[in-house]
Amino acid sequence: MTAATSDMPPQGDWTSDDLDRLPEDGVRREIIDGILHVTPSPSSVHQTLALLLGSALVRSCPDHLFVSQANDVILSPQRRYVPDLLVVTFEAAKSKTGKFTSDEVVLAAEIVSPSTKSIDSLTKPAFYAHAGIPFYWLIETNDGITVSVYELNTDERIYEPLETFSGDDTIRLDRPWQIEIPLTSIRPRNL
Repeated sequence: MTAATSDMPPQGDWTSDDLDRLPEDGVRREIIDGILHVTPSPSSVHQTLALLLGSALVRSCPDHLFVSQANDVILSPQRRYVPDLLVVTFEAAKSKTGKFTSDEVVLAAEIVSPSTKSIDSLTKPAFYAHAGIPFYWLIETNDGITVSVYELNTDERIYEPLETFSGDDTIRLDRPWQIEIPLTSIRPRNL
């Protein structure tokens, strides 16, 4: 261990500050209620889908927003997630180095992996909603691609289903901006 990490693991719960003291080694680490979670590298389908969807979102993204991939979102001192894709304010993207607070995030998207299915479909959206992130997309790849779009009910701090797209559908949305993406254009060849 180096001097910077000689006090790891911390006494008690892990915090966002604890993660900042770990080396930048490409390992995906998240904190869920003070517990450190390390997840395996995503599959090639997962990574290609994130790349293609991210590129499609970038093409229509308005100037005041910014599309990024796999950046840290700090929801609280004991909750720090890494969405597969996210849209943040452009101001936040200019002034940050890969870490965003929940009030800077407009959309968080998770591509379901076998090892994170319940976290991606239950835990993360509950905490993203509680933190006030306006939109959540859940992408599944069991039988082709399914994109479920959710919008925050700000009064109750829960996500409500907005629309689901699958098969040869085209994602057509008017918020958080005008989006039109044929699912066939983001389907990895090995899916």
